[in-house]
Amino acid sequence: MNLRRREQNVRRTFDLYQQVILDHCKHPRNFRELAAPTCSAQGHNPLCGDQLKLFVVLDGETVTEASFLGSGCCISKASASLLTESIKGKTRADARKMFDQVHDMVTTGKMPVEAGKLAVFAGVHKFPARVKCAILAWHALMTALEGEKEPVSTENEDV
Repeated sequence: MNLRRREQNVRRTFDLYQQVILDHCKHPRNFRELAAPTCSAQGHNPLCGDQLKLFVVLDGETVTEASFLGSGCCISKASASLLTESIKGKTRADARKMFDQVHDMVTTGKMPVEAGKLAVFAGVHKFPARVKCAILAWHALMTALEGEKEPVSTENEDV
């Protein structure tokens, strides 16, 4: 493939990823408080001002429902929206694996084979100030699943 065609493909992919992020930002999925969550966690990104509360319903070890409320930048809201879609039907162990993969992806750009829609965040590593925005909801998920009561902050997140 020649260089020009490769550049066009990269640009099309980048444009598609931007569209997905904007769609989830403007029309976030599962943007509501759950009436009876099994666990929940609050998250804050002091760098950007993102605030969210994540709600999770578990049936044994499996996530059956997830939602969030909050405000913040498009990347933060899109990440929370995509998280709530991606995590349903997954076990706690699956959630930990997903967290590790997303964290690696947004900090290094390495995309796991099974990234699916979450691949839209692979380019975030090029913008270090946005890494904390993209990973906030995932830290909140881990905090909720671990039963922690203190709000989570990305303030100490290594970028």
